[in-house]
Amino acid sequence: MPHITLGSDAPGIRGLFEFRPETARPLNALVETLLRGDNTLSRGERELIAAYVSALNECRFCYSSHAAFAAAQLPQGMTLVEQVRRDPATAPIPAKLRALLDIAAAVQRGGREVGEQEVAAALAEGATDLEIHDTVLIAAAFCMFNRYVDGLATVAPDDPDGYAAVAQWILSEGYVAEPPKVEAAARP
Repeated sequence: MPHITLGSDAPGIRGLFEFRPETARPLNALVETLLRGDNTLSRGERELIAAYVSALNECRFCYSSHAAFAAAQLPQGMTLVEQVRRDPATAPIPAKLRALLDIAAAVQRGGREVGEQEVAAALAEGATDLEIHDTVLIAAAFCMFNRYVDGLATVAPDDPDGYAAVAQWILSEGYVAEPPKVEAAARP
């Protein structure tokens, strides 16, 4: 049960966005740019970074949402997402992505935790300055989103099919379009 009266049964961040649409617009625009805009990292890889940080923060709603969004865009699907969640060091991902996930984990612990060693490792694996920048910003933004969702005790549905359904909608419509009105049990 959310800490405040949202006036909506929409789960997670969707309920918060319905409560304050004037803050939802710029936050959705940021996520649209970070996770779907032009980039040398695939959309699936960027969603994977968001999901990984959300898992580190133990934010069930954000992890479930972005894990489904990543899985829908990665050939290895949810199997890979779960392998990364458990241990990126042993997950079958490119070394560059592994190094970027190390940077994301450092950001999750605290911005000053990102050091020259993590950046040098990512550069050595072929990461660009833009990819490092965006990884830091995705990780920082998702720390904020995770705290927003959990700080107000929003509802996180248990049904993975609901997250998968919204993933298909996000893939086709993006983050800035108004989501369809569906039952709370089916929406992340």
